[in-house]
Amino acid sequence: MAKLDAIAVKLSGAAPHSLTAAALALLVHEEDLAAPGGPLRAVHAALGPGLRALMRAEQFEGKAGQQLVAPTFGRGRAGRVLLLGLGPRADDAGAAAGFEPLRMAAGKAARAVTAGRLVLALPEVPAHHLPAAARAAVEGALLGAYRFEAYRSAKKKPPPGLDALTLVVPAAAARRRDLAGEVALAREIAGAVGAARDLVNLGPAQCTPRLLADAAARVARRAGLACQVRGERQIRSLGMGLFLGVTRGSAEPPRLVTLSWRPRGARAGARPVVLIGKAVTFDSGGLSLKPTDSMTTMHTDMAGSAAVIAALRVIATLRPAFPVIGVFGACENMPGGRAYKPSDVLTAFGGQTVEITNTDAEGRLVLGDVLAWSARTFRPAAMIDVATLTGACMVALGPVTAGAMGPDGPVIDGLLAAARRAGEDAWRLPLVEVLKEQLKSERADLKNSGDRYGGAMSAAHFLQAFVGETPWAHLDIAGPSHAPKERGYLAAGGTGYAVRTLVEFVRGWTP
Repeated sequence: MAKLDAIAVKLSGAAPHSLTAAALALLVHEEDLAAPGGPLRAVHAALGPGLRALMRAEQFEGKAGQQLVAPTFGRGRAGRVLLLGLGPRADDAGAAAGFEPLRMAAGKAARAVTAGRLVLALPEVPAHHLPAAARAAVEGALLGAYRFEAYRSAKKKPPPGLDALTLVVPAAAARRRDLAGEVALAREIAGAVGAARDLVNLGPAQCTPRLLADAAARVARRAGLACQVRGERQIRSLGMGLFLGVTRGSAEPPRLVTLSWRPRGARAGARPVVLIGKAVTFDSGGLSLKPTDSMTTMHTDMAGSAAVIAALRVIATLRPAFPVIGVFGACENMPGGRAYKPSDVLTAFGGQTVEITNTDAEGRLVLGDVLAWSARTFRPAAMIDVATLTGACMVALGPVTAGAMGPDGPVIDGLLAAARRAGEDAWRLPLVEVLKEQLKSERADLKNSGDRYGGAMSAAHFLQAFVGETPWAHLDIAGPSHAPKERGYLAAGGTGYAVRTLVEFVRGWTP
C-alpha cells in the first residue's frame, strides 16, 4: 500500500541547482525559454550549451504536457534535469483552475524518480497565489509517487521511487507561515487520497462491506472521529428496504457506517455538513447482469465512500467549528438466489415505494435510503452525495469530468467552487424538470430507472425524491474515479477523485 505521508517534504529558498538530488525538475512556461531567468538560467550555465542543443533537437517549447529529461554528467548536484512544460504564462489562469497544470507536471516529475530525492523548483507566480501553487505542486509530486503494489510478487515490484521532496520557492518566501501551512495540508491530502486509492484498487474479494467499515473505524481511531457501524439487523430495524433489497443476492452482510467530527463547544443543535458516499463494493448488475467488459472495473463502485472516508480524515485535522458527518451504506449487488428482481416493489426509509425496473440501477436505491435517513436524523445544513452513479454521465461529460447536480443555492455553488479550487474537473448538469416523468410508475410511487436519454439527470431526480427540503447536491464521479492509464499525477486505477473537493467545500463552508 502507498505510504505517501512517509515521504519527507521540505521548503527551501536555495538555488535549485545547488541542491543534491536524484533529479531536479523545473516547471517552465513557454515564455521562460525566450529569455531564461532564475533557476532555468542557472541550469543552462551549469550544463553548458548541451542543454540548449537537446531542447532544440527534441523540440521542447514549454508547451503544456511536454517533458524533457537531460543527464547532468556530473556538472550539477542532481543526477538529471527534468524540464516540464506548463504552456503560456497567465497569472490568474492557473489559480482559476486550482493550479491543476502545475499539479499534473509535478506528478510527472515525481514518477520519473526511480529512487531518492526530487528537487522541484516552483515557477514564478504572484505572491498572493504562492501558497496555493505550492500546495498544488506538493500534492502533485506526492500523488505522482503513488503506487499500488498489494498484488505484485517480489520479483515484479518496481524500484522504491521517491523518498524525499524539496520544493524550491523564492528565498524571501521560504519561511512564510501560510506557505508552510498549505504544504502541511498538501501532505495530509496526498496521504488521504493515497489511502482512498488503495481502497478503490483492492479486489472485491478483499474490499467487502465489512472491510470498508473496518477501514472507516481505523481512520476514526487515528483521527479522533466518532464511528458507528450498523449491521443488517439494525439496518432492517430502520426500515431501509431499498438498501436491503440490493443486498439480498449477496453472501456479504451490509454495513451502514457513520463517521463524525463534532467540535468541542459547538452549540447544541448546530446543523452539520453531511457527506454521503456510494459504497457498492462490487456491482455485477444483479439479475440485470452487466456484460463482462462492463464488470471488470466494478470493484471501484465504492469510490464515493472511499472519498468520504479520506476527506473526513483530513477534515479532522482542520477542526472546523461545525459538525461534519460522513455516511455510507456498504453492500454488494449480486445475482444470487435471493436477489431482488425486476418488477419487485421495495419500501424505502420514510415509506416511499419503488418499482424495480433495472437491478443495475442499484446505487441510487442504497443512496435513497441513506439520504432520507441522514436528512431526518442529522438535519443537515448541507448534504452532498458522491457516487459512481451512471455511465450516462460519462457519455455526457467524458471520462475526466464529474457531473454536479442540485437545486440552485449555496450547496451546489459551494461544491462547484470547491472543485475549481481543488483542481478537480466538475461541470453542472441541469435538473431538467421534464425528466421526472421517466420515473413515474403505474404500480408504485416511482420506479428506479428511466429512459436511455438524460440518464445522469433522471438518476439525480430519483435521489432528490429522498432529500426533502434539505439543501443538497449530487456529484456523479463515474468517469474521474478511475484512470485507465497514467496521466500526470494519476496512476492507472483508482484516482481518489473528490477527496480534495470535499475538503475544500468544508474549508469554504459558512454555517
